[in-house]
Amino acid sequence: MSRTAAAPAAPVSVPWEELVTSALLGTDRRPLAVAPRPGPDGAAAALLDAAAVHTVRRRAGLLPAPAAPRPAPAPADPRPVPPAAARSRLAQLLADRAGASGGGGRRGAAPDLTELIPQWLATANRHGYRAPDAVLPALLEAARARTDLRPGALTFAGPRGLWLAGLNPDWRFALRGASGSALLPEVTDREGVRRLWDEGLFAERIALLAAVRAHDAEAARALLDTTWSSERAEDRLMFIDSLRTGLSGADEEFLERALADRSRNVRATAAELLSALPSSALAGRMAVRALSCVSPGLTGTEPFVAVEAPHECDAEMQRDGVVALPPSGRGERSWWLGQLVESSPLSVWPGRFAGRGAREIVALPVADGWGEELHAAWCRAAVRQRDPAWARALLGAPSTPPSHGPGTASLAERSKLLAVLPAAERAEWVAGFIAAHGLSEAFQLLGVCPTPWAQPLGRSVVDALDIARDAGSYPWSFSGVMGLAERCLDPAEADRLEILTTTPDEPEDASPGANGYWSEAFQRLVSTLRLRAAMDEELTPDDGE
Repeated sequence: MSRTAAAPAAPVSVPWEELVTSALLGTDRRPLAVAPRPGPDGAAAALLDAAAVHTVRRRAGLLPAPAAPRPAPAPADPRPVPPAAARSRLAQLLADRAGASGGGGRRGAAPDLTELIPQWLATANRHGYRAPDAVLPALLEAARARTDLRPGALTFAGPRGLWLAGLNPDWRFALRGASGSALLPEVTDREGVRRLWDEGLFAERIALLAAVRAHDAEAARALLDTTWSSERAEDRLMFIDSLRTGLSGADEEFLERALADRSRNVRATAAELLSALPSSALAGRMAVRALSCVSPGLTGTEPFVAVEAPHECDAEMQRDGVVALPPSGRGERSWWLGQLVESSPLSVWPGRFAGRGAREIVALPVADGWGEELHAAWCRAAVRQRDPAWARALLGAPSTPPSHGPGTASLAERSKLLAVLPAAERAEWVAGFIAAHGLSEAFQLLGVCPTPWAQPLGRSVVDALDIARDAGSYPWSFSGVMGLAERCLDPAEADRLEILTTTPDEPEDASPGANGYWSEAFQRLVSTLRLRAAMDEELTPDDGE
């Protein structure tokens, strides 16, 4: 058999790097000392031949690499797995998530299974179940895609899920809040804690600090103090923020030192945390400044609040966390005043106003147009100091329109005030707000109410939706509230809502087809509530399982 003449081999002296460079730049610009093949592309063909020969030589010269060590076995998790029906349900929910197209359009009457995953996880964790091994990859993928799933998913996944996450870079997020996981040393193991603190990755150190802080706040603060001066500014900010958990007067000395930090953001966070401690020295200094700006006044027999905002922001104020430069469109003096008031203990104001309580102080008229600024600062102080009495006073009656309320018209700020109140009181206030003002402004307020919604709140929401349907309103304007209702209404309400699934005649001024959409939305709501009830039943421990 005849053989085609082989192209001259590349001289061994031509390094591999030169072959790569010539291939990238072209043989015209970087020719090689290789005899070309015949033809117009002979130089390129000869380069490829040379590269092939070199590749064989390089591979032949490789030594077999030692096998990588096997990972340590997955840790044991003594918790039981859920009953069989619940396991099948979880697989269905996760499969629906993986197959979701993400497209918009009309949702139809079928429940949105992906939105039921958080409730399934919460119920499973409440019963103390662990994730079956086979479902761990899909569970971690779901948590990677949705940050709201992570706390529940990681609790359910347990130490075996965290072990698996450590083997896949895509799941490294799971190591950031892995308090008490098998990937962290026991918080009582001082040597192991110190070794990981000195040598670990940032995410591991954050998780470690959170775990130690939850177990022993003083030990966590001492651990942080050992490396504080050598940490990067962005890391110091994350570390000092972890002191919010279990914040107490014992942290004051450390936070006072942080007021002189090189980083402005670290200084601001330290000042904020100190102001949340009403007995701290910083809170006292802020109170002296605020009391010099806000005082009682009297017009005839009518008391009022007089305000004289600061005229400068001196170095001491800035050291205590007051930011000198206001945001665009904000006046300097009002900006400084707000920071002083929000950082002062709310307990100083009754003494300043002749023993009046929070409601009476908030009800006083404020001179010279300073009322909005002063009340907004008191709102921030009530949230920071978790003071229910001031939160109630600043919220006022739920029937009062937000624009005329005693505190702030911002629904975002009002939702923060609501979060300070006990759960039952919170739900009752929002129910009264919806009854008085409807649903158009209630979405943010509903988000802070505990689930499942208490009966008065749930019925208030449903009644408002029914009224909106009867009025011929656009149903898609209430899609956000309807989605919340699917997740937050008590499943026991399903039978009572059945009547709303019918399609009544449309009023003449209604949007065309609106009642069909409303009927479909209520069908989906009822179906979802019944599915949630079934999920709860499936997760109920079965002694015979």
